[in-house]
Amino acid sequence: MTTTSSGGEPAPATADREIVISRVIDAPRELVFKAFTMVRHLSRWWGPEGFTTTTRTFEFRVGGVWDFVMHGPDGTDYQEWITWREIAAPERIALLHGESRDDPNAFESVLTFAPAGERTRIVMRTVFPTRELRDEAVEKYHAIEGGEQTLSNLAAYVAELTGNGTAPKGAED
Repeated sequence: MTTTSSGGEPAPATADREIVISRVIDAPRELVFKAFTMVRHLSRWWGPEGFTTTTRTFEFRVGGVWDFVMHGPDGTDYQEWITWREIAAPERIALLHGESRDDPNAFESVLTFAPAGERTRIVMRTVFPTRELRDEAVEKYHAIEGGEQTLSNLAAYVAELTGNGTAPKGAED
């Protein structure tokens, strides 16, 4: 069974290991894509509600890494590591995401940015190494809700950049 949230159709070979989350954001594709390319943007919206992010290293290029810590609202720190595998501006980003460079449980995500008139449909397709790791992410870490909240934070952030919304998470800094 695939877990999706208003997203596209999964590939049959990965359906039981996949989470798909999508959202239409009221901003041009180039701006939504740009929010992923610079750490000054990511630090304002990345993560579920109540989380903050501290970046150690950030290189947005194929083969580059984003080494960061997500700070949970309960005080728990989550070590995170992303390696950018593909960047096709402004249409697509592919990445490998784990707790460290050599994390055997790292998962792959592909984000697509499609124009929807003057808006942007972003689809985040994540494939885990096993169904069990996907199920753990959903049940223990609330990956679906967290992903939806993250895209909601992105939408609020770009709305602020375009003057179409209220102050995004962290904008008062």
